Amino acid sequence: MQISLALNLPRDAATIPVARHIARDALREVGVTDECSMAIEVALTEAATNVVKHSGPGDAYEVGMTLSGDHCTIRVVDTGRGFDFSSLAGLASDLSAERGRGMELMHALVDQVTFESKPEAGTIVHLEKQLQLLDASPLQRFGVGMNDGLSR
Repeated sequence: MQISLALNLPRDAATIPVARHIARDALREVGVTDECSMAIEVALTEAATNVVKHSGPGDAYEVGMTLSGDHCTIRVVDTGRGFDFSSLAGLASDLSAERGRGMELMHALVDQVTFESKPEAGTIVHLEKQLQLLDASPLQRFGVGMNDGLSR
């Protein structure tokens, strides 16, 4: 079983809770635990916030979420100016830093975070997390969550 959601949103702070709530509702409907859902929601919020605050030109961004088996993949894509992630080296662990804490938080909440960025072509943030499912979840009912044989 695979579920995919795609959102094309204006680059505006008001769209961040929209993306978060849609993701939260989808995760709850398929029986993801509250703790796991919250981790994904917060990581998504951080990624979307970075787009709204830092992506520069461009009036839209995309959020894609795929639930495949017991695995969640999220992509947050902007078409802004790109970003040099090495510029944040050392900032994340400094609690007084103005920047970088959101990236550290994303790394703490999900299993894998990767970034693709090209100058003047935008950035893609990939978030991946193994889902924790409730015993009576619809995904469990469809035989997901065991060794489901899906390629990841």
